[in-house]
Amino acid sequence: MPGDKSASHRALMISALASGRSAITGLSPGLDVAATRRIVVQLGARVDDEGGDVVVVGPEDGLVVASDPLDCANSGTTMRLMAGVVSALAGRHVLVGDESLSARPMDRIARPLEMMGASVRGHGPRVTAPLRIEGSDRLHGVDYHVPVASAQVKSAVLLAGLGADSLTMVEEDVRTRSTTEDMLVLAGVGVQSTDLGEGRVVVLTPGRPRARDWRVPRDPSQAAFFAVLGALHADAQISVLDVDASPERIGFVGVLQRMGAELTLRMDGPTATLLVASSTLTATEIRAEEIPSVDEVPVLAVAAAAASGVSAFRDMGELRLKESDRFSASMRLAAALGCTVWSEDDDFFIEGLAGAEAFETFTLDAGLDHRMVMASAVAGLVGSGCAIGGAECVATSYPGFFDDVAALA
Repeated sequence: MPGDKSASHRALMISALASGRSAITGLSPGLDVAATRRIVVQLGARVDDEGGDVVVVGPEDGLVVASDPLDCANSGTTMRLMAGVVSALAGRHVLVGDESLSARPMDRIARPLEMMGASVRGHGPRVTAPLRIEGSDRLHGVDYHVPVASAQVKSAVLLAGLGADSLTMVEEDVRTRSTTEDMLVLAGVGVQSTDLGEGRVVVLTPGRPRARDWRVPRDPSQAAFFAVLGALHADAQISVLDVDASPERIGFVGVLQRMGAELTLRMDGPTATLLVASSTLTATEIRAEEIPSVDEVPVLAVAAAAASGVSAFRDMGELRLKESDRFSASMRLAAALGCTVWSEDDDFFIEGLAGAEAFETFTLDAGLDHRMVMASAVAGLVGSGCAIGGAECVATSYPGFFDDVAALA
């Protein structure tokens, strides 16, 4: 599996913010992470490939303002987290992206960053890209309650807080992936994290990260595609190795187990091996708080399409704000397979076909969304085939996906 995309972005940013040499093993090869790599170089870090590792040398005097726009390509993680980084860097910064990224809302990061003393301007009330950010070396610490569960918003505030004049506190009602705060602790930054009910409070003490070496685990969001592939295939046994097993990242495992999947996690410290075999699935109810990023919903929709009964996907409005409208796209995919689908507000429902052998052959335009490509591919592989428009965009996160799937056969 590729290196975890979330950890890869953060390893590059934290290493660039540090002074001195950091080596990263297992960096994601996807185009999203490549965008972050280019930007940290624009800001003054040196990045080289050395014997399979990626070495980042952060400038002794800190990052500098880039003369050209910072191109985030299709990566929402790059744009939101880098907005936090440059907000603490005095000067004018312009962050741009492709057509898809330029339609995604950035007001959710603009609000807290402006509370801290930066200026963030974009188009319209949703503050879409290009973003024009006036950074400040005199940011203020903030106590910010994240209104919608988002690890990217939390991370933008924490990264800006590294350069603030006092403590920064982020409160979330639903715990999201803790990748940023965990990695900042490993880099010597003072971070305290306290779970409160279903939520969490994170308090960060300003300071510069220390250079260190990183080992990036494998991406659990990508593992979800193979978990569903193995469960739905008529004769499969798949092991996915060295997967990041943080609780907020593996909610899909509990969902599939509840549906009856022969799926186990064999833990080995912070990572796990995921073992899956051919299974018979029944419908379930899936709530957004089980999978805070909702990134795995498209492939879980494929699992629901193969299950017996009606599966309910609850509170999934956030899907509409991803690389594409994944709310509608997940429903279109299930309908293309032959399922009856319907929605009510932010919920949608899929009446399964009681087995992937009932899937219809289909054609789907993935809308430049890598997760819709991979979910469609899983459905086609376990069913009677498919044609996917825009399949090349899988390279944003997993360039070797189709090669790895072909190797399984």
